[in-house]
Amino acid sequence: MEQYEPDRLTPAQAAAMRRSLRNGRAAMTRRSLLRASAGGALTVGGLGALSGCGIPAAGQTQGGTSAQDHSAEEKVVNFSNWTEYVDVDDSGKRHPTLETFRRRTGVTVKYTEDINDNNEFFGKIKPQLAAGQATGRDLIVLTDWLAARLIRLGWVQKLDPSNLPHAYTNLSPQFRDPDWDPGRAYSYPWQGIPTVIAYNKKALDGIEVKSVSDLLDNPRLKGRVSFLSEMRDSIGMTLLDMGKDPAKFTDDDFDAVTARLQKAVDKGQIRRFTGNDYTSDLTKGDIAACVAWAGDVVQLKADSPDVDFVIPDSGYMTSTDNMLVPNKARHKTNAERLIDFFYEPEQAAALAAYINYATPVDGVQPYLAKIDKDAANNPLIVPDKAMQAKSHSFRSLSQKEETAYEEKFAKLTGA
Repeated sequence: MEQYEPDRLTPAQAAAMRRSLRNGRAAMTRRSLLRASAGGALTVGGLGALSGCGIPAAGQTQGGTSAQDHSAEEKVVNFSNWTEYVDVDDSGKRHPTLETFRRRTGVTVKYTEDINDNNEFFGKIKPQLAAGQATGRDLIVLTDWLAARLIRLGWVQKLDPSNLPHAYTNLSPQFRDPDWDPGRAYSYPWQGIPTVIAYNKKALDGIEVKSVSDLLDNPRLKGRVSFLSEMRDSIGMTLLDMGKDPAKFTDDDFDAVTARLQKAVDKGQIRRFTGNDYTSDLTKGDIAACVAWAGDVVQLKADSPDVDFVIPDSGYMTSTDNMLVPNKARHKTNAERLIDFFYEPEQAAALAAYINYATPVDGVQPYLAKIDKDAANNPLIVPDKAMQAKSHSFRSLSQKEETAYEEKFAKLTGA
């Protein structure tokens, strides 16, 4: 098992974390681009939590450390999630799916929106996990790369398949077998996060954009192109464009991508690397085309007829936010029942209709059509088989690779 050694952050890694909090995944709203950002400042304590003395992993065997399960006598599950990442009624105070779960099972979901950024949240829970103590949470949602690390550290528990019949049956093939959790023994996706090419038809004025090569090489787009400040998205999309597999690339492949992007930066082709703040420039037409998050595109299209997207023939990147049960969770069975609940197509449809991310649940479309026909027919929300076939994931990175790649990417983006 990997030993937990809280590495002191390099300047590049610290810059990447601050960038993420300001305008990356941490700042992405889950419902409306017009709402306030969910991100917050990364405190000194947050940085400090990731640096210090090496602490061994809490679990001694693969599969994490369990605790006595009090699910039967304590009808509760403590669920930590990102902001604006579950359905809310018109009052803004009630979560209909969570209330349906309570009525059906008698289990109350104590729902907390206390995840603003993967690294920041890791710093919050790592002292307890590293010490073999409970975090006070039964279910957490983390992006795939951090979920992978917690699994390697033995800090999350292996799930009981007998409590997950709907999840096992209805999980989309697209998400079934990530290299960091083969067969989904420790995690189930909450939502998928596709990365695509978005464009403003009016700003393009007849220019054809179908690939990353078009973004990088068409001189008519000089200074009107942006890429994402999240490394895995921009690097992954460019790897695909160069005929490389993001699940199997080498150091040389990474260097070739950064060299290609650097060339586009040097000649002024790329306007800038952005978080989701590209949305304003895209809507106004200051950016004609860009690498974009599908959740943003869905919402932009609803408000701006000029905005649309394309899936390159080379494919597109998809990451996932994932549900995990941390070590020493007090209500593991209740947490597993909640995971399984959200893999019932009717409940998954209610969730997808509200947050507009890619659902990982098969069989959602007819239920979603009853709520929102446009959403049900949107491949960014309900990927069809052709869309699923073009999906690719970024491979797991070692800590050494993570450090090296972030430093190179930070130099490229000027972070």
